[in-house]
Amino acid sequence: MAFELPSLPYSQTALADKGMCQETLELHHGKHHQAYVTALNGFVEKNDALKGKSLEEIVKLSFGKDDMAPVFNNAGQHWNHILFWKALSPKGGAIPGALEKKIKDDLGGVDAFKEAFKAAAISQFGSGWAWLIVGKDGKLKVTKTPNGSNPLATGEGKAILGLDVWEHSYYLDFRNRRPDYVTNFLDKLANYEFAEAELKSA
Repeated sequence: MAFELPSLPYSQTALADKGMCQETLELHHGKHHQAYVTALNGFVEKNDALKGKSLEEIVKLSFGKDDMAPVFNNAGQHWNHILFWKALSPKGGAIPGALEKKIKDDLGGVDAFKEAFKAAAISQFGSGWAWLIVGKDGKLKVTKTPNGSNPLATGEGKAILGLDVWEHSYYLDFRNRRPDYVTNFLDKLANYEFAEAELKSA
């Protein structure tokens, strides 16, 4: 079974008044994400060791292996983007009660969480991701990864929210202003209801 590009859980115009225009979604989802899926399927086709494995299995199997770096880059990015589209919402920005309490208990409150997340996203040099994860100790943590890496690969914990800080994710809307893109995500786009559901299943 070949891997497939998942459909967006909203229309390509749904986030336009929240700071992510239709062209960004068309390019990011339809071109960038599709390219990762196409490349990954090509690698799987040529490598019997990858055939029949789940995306998660391929991410873990290829992580940290120089000879499998191209496989990891595309598998990691496919996995990252599947979560990323779910982490956005036209009704984003409002943090539900259970998640808010957990953020307060583990991270010192919503403001402290947002500052930590912004710091992680802004300080990721070049391309990469910022994450809100449930660590192995059950506590929420903010972390970041370079390029196509993710908390699944590193074993840090379960990602419940992720933000793509590659330039293609924000350049049409925010040009080179990554801090504004991150703030806009946290305040207007972040699907905290999805994050809360992922937290409960962690």
